[in-house]
Amino acid sequence: MTATNNVIELKNVSQWYTRDNGQRTVVIEGLDLTIEDVPKKGQFICLLGPSGCGKSTVLRYVAGLQKPSEGQVLLYGKPRKPEDHVGMVFQQYSSFPWLTVLDNVTLALAIKGVPKNERKEKAMSYIQACELEEHADKYAQYPILSGGQLQRVAIARSLVSNPNLLLMDEPFGALDVNTRLKMQDMLLAIWERLWHINDATTVVFVTHDIPEAVYLGTDIYIMQSDPGRIAHHLVIDLPFDKTRQVKRDPRFVQYVYNIEDMMMNVPQKRGAESAKK
Repeated sequence: MTATNNVIELKNVSQWYTRDNGQRTVVIEGLDLTIEDVPKKGQFICLLGPSGCGKSTVLRYVAGLQKPSEGQVLLYGKPRKPEDHVGMVFQQYSSFPWLTVLDNVTLALAIKGVPKNERKEKAMSYIQACELEEHADKYAQYPILSGGQLQRVAIARSLVSNPNLLLMDEPFGALDVNTRLKMQDMLLAIWERLWHINDATTVVFVTHDIPEAVYLGTDIYIMQSDPGRIAHHLVIDLPFDKTRQVKRDPRFVQYVYNIEDMMMNVPQKRGAESAKK
């Protein structure tokens, strides 16, 4: 980390793809996003927006999986580097099915050369936090584990290195309602645990579910499409240590209604294609 107060900075970022005929399709244009560091807590940032607006692409920039066609991606004031400590949970199940739950979670620690007893102890603490201790020796594959359990394996694997920055791309999108609600509570509890360990952990969470974003998020960014850029930023003024009871708070309900209105009226720009040889 550096002296900067910003965890993530995307400056004038654009993404385009050029077709065989030379025409350029612009997906993201002139996107600016600054996420500040909040000492002792961190932030839980939720990204909302229509399909195709570039939410997942933004996560890929920060994760180092993709470079923008134009613009800068900075972490803690410096250009993104492979060694930056970032965890990522994908929408699709990403565990190695030929490994057990424990082996999946300890894999990153094994690669780093952490002694076997130490990495098992550390991994088991997160496996227990994700309520998977009874499944530690099972293979991480469906149908041996349910979809929700497989996502918890991915979360535990991403958290075991105590990342300062955790990226989550619609991790609960394929889960049933009951499992999804339980996963939301579990994630908030784990995030609180992380910022006690790390001094501050920032989560960037992509979702299409507005109540989920209001429940989880300290800040919500709404993206527009055609081309993608940030249209709105809301600071969620609800208790920091949330419980499900907050969903009955009139402020929670009003946030959901307001964001629905914003989503329905989010600025659109058509004709984003331009011919360029």
